[in-house]
Amino acid sequence: MAITYPLTFPASPGIARLRITPRSVVSVSQSPFTGQQQVYKHQGQWWEAEVTLPAMSRAEAEVIIAFLLSLDGRYGTFIMGDPIGAAPRGIGTGTPLVNGGSQTGQDLVTDGWTANQTGILKAGDWVQIGTGSATKLHKVLVDADSNGSGQSTLTLFPKLRSSPTDNQAIYVNNTKGLWRLASNEMPYDIDEASIYGITFACVEAI
Repeated sequence: MAITYPLTFPASPGIARLRITPRSVVSVSQSPFTGQQQVYKHQGQWWEAEVTLPAMSRAEAEVIIAFLLSLDGRYGTFIMGDPIGAAPRGIGTGTPLVNGGSQTGQDLVTDGWTANQTGILKAGDWVQIGTGSATKLHKVLVDADSNGSGQSTLTLFPKLRSSPTDNQAIYVNNTKGLWRLASNEMPYDIDEASIYGITFACVEAI
């Protein structure tokens, strides 16, 4: 059977440790004479992650190993989310949608939320825009409220790299991002008790 990307990260046996690293491209030059700094903020922002899985039996591990091999190093992509952040801290109710096309930058105007709610989303909540190979994962940076029309402006990291379409769905539960392996190497460990250990690094697929 042909492999079609993106793959879905296996739900079992879960994740023992997830290290998430947000990246921003900022250059700083500093005078060796005065110490004065010049700072330039570039456009690049993305996610990186290191995933450590729990100790596994062979039966559990072979599913993960096959998944990693199916990615063919950095070639393939996969869908994965933060299991601890699967539900928002904010209210998160309604049917949120992008409110208007051609939006760019860090702020996203949305509607479709339950009206007149303080804390419809909280700082640190995840939002997902798009599905499949168009999946984008963002974090809310500032508490957001909804007005009487169910509208809310979300301030996001990373900033929008492309404009979502008007009325595109926004997901706040079980959010996922689109990833690829950070290396073409796909190692795993086996100890004398036949216990498998797997850790891998990945970066947001842009």
